[in-house]
Amino acid sequence: MKLFVGLGNPGAKYAGNRHNIGFMALDQIASDHGFTPWKSKFQAQISEGVLGRTKVLLLKPQTFMNLSGQSVGEAMRFYKLTPADVTVLHDELDLAPGKARVKQGGGHAGHNGLRSIHSHIGADYGRVRLGIGHPGHKDAVAGYVLRDFAKADEAWLDDLMRGISDGAAQLAAGDGGKFMNAVALRVAPPRSSGSGAEGKGSKAVTSSKKATQPGTKKTPPLASETSAAESTDESPPSAIERLLNKFK
Repeated sequence: MKLFVGLGNPGAKYAGNRHNIGFMALDQIASDHGFTPWKSKFQAQISEGVLGRTKVLLLKPQTFMNLSGQSVGEAMRFYKLTPADVTVLHDELDLAPGKARVKQGGGHAGHNGLRSIHSHIGADYGRVRLGIGHPGHKDAVAGYVLRDFAKADEAWLDDLMRGISDGAAQLAAGDGGKFMNAVALRVAPPRSSGSGAEGKGSKAVTSSKKATQPGTKKTPPLASETSAAESTDESPPSAIERLLNKFK
């Protein structure tokens, strides 16, 4: 069994805050993968389901961010899990908006939710760091994370949430690389190789090759393709040459 923890603050007042992006990610997973309705347990909202072949418990602590570790520790003890079975999804100031990174273990970097979890279960749990950008000055951080995402953030936020849900089974299986690929396909999908000027150029090359294949009528060369020798031998006399010829 795996425990996915989303960090945030409870209540409608905080629902759209940048600090609540962890809650948002778990809501997307639960909705897309047919998890059970949310219920109260372990000082949290929990939902159960299966991702791939792995049973997963989703947990949103209701203790407020600074005490998140109380809820996580309680759930871990009940299910006899280890820190390696836990993955925490949280907001990350040091990543650009829309970016995501997977990390195992490490410090809390001043994040109060992670700091609380460290104090209850240690540092050896997994994390999915979800970029929200930085306001530019440390004194502005508190107000920034406790404000709602801007209207302009909606497109990348939706892509990020869908990408996390797409890769949730790989995350549960411990394959961080495939999880990140799933996120990238939503956030930065590859461009089609047959579109745009490059695609048109490819078609032009193909048609040129067809014209020179055996059994097909050869297209007359353009003036720019005619050799220098041909243009010298066959071109009509110039005006100066015609004038000189009169005096021969």
